[in-house]
Amino acid sequence: MTATRPEPTPLIGRFVRLDPLVGTDAADLFGAIARPEVYEFGYGGGVAGMPSDSATFERELASHYPFATGIPFTVRNASGSATGPASGRVIGTTSLGDIDVLNHGAHIGWTAYHPAAWGTAVNPECKLLLLTLAFDAGFERVKIQTDAVNARSRAAIAKLGASFEGILRHHKIRADGTWRDTAVYSVLAGEWPDVRAQLQERLEHAAAPPLT
Repeated sequence: MTATRPEPTPLIGRFVRLDPLVGTDAADLFGAIARPEVYEFGYGGGVAGMPSDSATFERELASHYPFATGIPFTVRNASGSATGPASGRVIGTTSLGDIDVLNHGAHIGWTAYHPAAWGTAVNPECKLLLLTLAFDAGFERVKIQTDAVNARSRAAIAKLGASFEGILRHHKIRADGTWRDTAVYSVLAGEWPDVRAQLQERLEHAAAPPLT
């Protein structure tokens, strides 16, 4: 199967809606994720890299998210009443980046959610939507990675059914100047049917995103 670059279109699930990230989302996204507990284990280079205000966050969107190599998304709450106060509320961001059509590879990352969404249906459904997008486009391998010290993120990636590949030592420099080791996981096309079934089963029993 020939891999093709996916179009930046909305991805709609039962609990979340992923819309291509645009500049006007910056203020709401800043309000959702610009928190020390989100950044403390390496997101955005760590707490030292956390923007101080929404204007700074908006100015840095292009450098923080993979617009050139993929599709950054804004994650919105899609559960509950279509006209309720939580409908469409921004709860985070995630991306399909490092798209390599020649070698049929991509990378799901740049992911952060409001802490109230942790442990709910948000992450498994985001991964289900993005993995579906990638494998339907003909990709063979999708990488997911995180700072090696981020035990919560590593456990969440493993729970998705991704295979652990190893640690890239001194892979990146964090915002505070220390070295980040990166834990790398992946899902291959041949593994995707089983991973998809596991995610769908999890979503049958997962808690909805917060409505307040």
